[in-house]
Amino acid sequence: MKKRMIAMTLIAALSLGVLAGCGGGGGDTEGSGSETEASSNSGAQSITASGSTAILPLAKAAADEFKKDNPDVSITINGGGSGSGLKQVAEGTVDIGNSDVAAEEKLDESMAKDLVDHKVCVITMVPIINKDLAKDVPNVTKDQLKDIFTGKITNWKDVGGPDEEIVLIVRPKTSGTRALFEKYALDGESGIDGALETDDSGSLLQNITDQKGAIGYVAYSYLVNNQDVAALSIDGVAPSLDATYNGEWPIWGYEHMYTKGAPDGVIKEYLDFIMGEEFGKTLEEKGYNVTSKMKEER
Repeated sequence: MKKRMIAMTLIAALSLGVLAGCGGGGGDTEGSGSETEASSNSGAQSITASGSTAILPLAKAAADEFKKDNPDVSITINGGGSGSGLKQVAEGTVDIGNSDVAAEEKLDESMAKDLVDHKVCVITMVPIINKDLAKDVPNVTKDQLKDIFTGKITNWKDVGGPDEEIVLIVRPKTSGTRALFEKYALDGESGIDGALETDDSGSLLQNITDQKGAIGYVAYSYLVNNQDVAALSIDGVAPSLDATYNGEWPIWGYEHMYTKGAPDGVIKEYLDFIMGEEFGKTLEEKGYNVTSKMKEER
């Protein structure tokens, strides 16, 4: 009888061990920057995103806030430009593709058709110049701005500045920031070939800081608490969130977060959080406009 009792106890213990093994799982690894198997519809406790550097500060701030109430969620966000982010989300290698422009502007129809657009905010784009140069050239007309970026004006003396050659610093053709700037600042004209290119907004800011004759463009969010470069006014209007809200500032567009198919689970929760009223206050503090407060749509 005693042997039978011992045998039954061993069987029960083995059964519990098997159940524990089936139910256990390792935690998520965060910050590696590598791709995960999570997709928009996986329900996994991880989120991967890449794309626009213009929205990168906002996406990272949202991730930090979101994780306070969701500490077990792993969130990995990289830049790389809008075109790269859209391509990756369409291919399923990231959950979210961040973009300054609509997917159809960067992808073939066959790749764009399965993507779902989430307009998380509005971005203001700003031409920036070296601080020393701004003492002489605080403002240009929109026509002058177009002539500068299309190579018709090549010296700052032609717009009231010093006898200094204009150095154009732009984003690459894959950049959504560049596409948005050309569409609304240059009225659809393409910037000149031969301009210096840099693949992210942070590097562009440093180049403007280091070269007196330089001019480029960044998202307004990159100018929050930045004293190293100067924003260039257009037709007497200085860039600001209010100027964008009321329609005085012309260079703005929507920031998109694309998913492949409708999101669910933690990915949907993250997107809902970014577009929620509570995070909207942080959004403006970071230099982005709340979409619902815009007086006009595009």
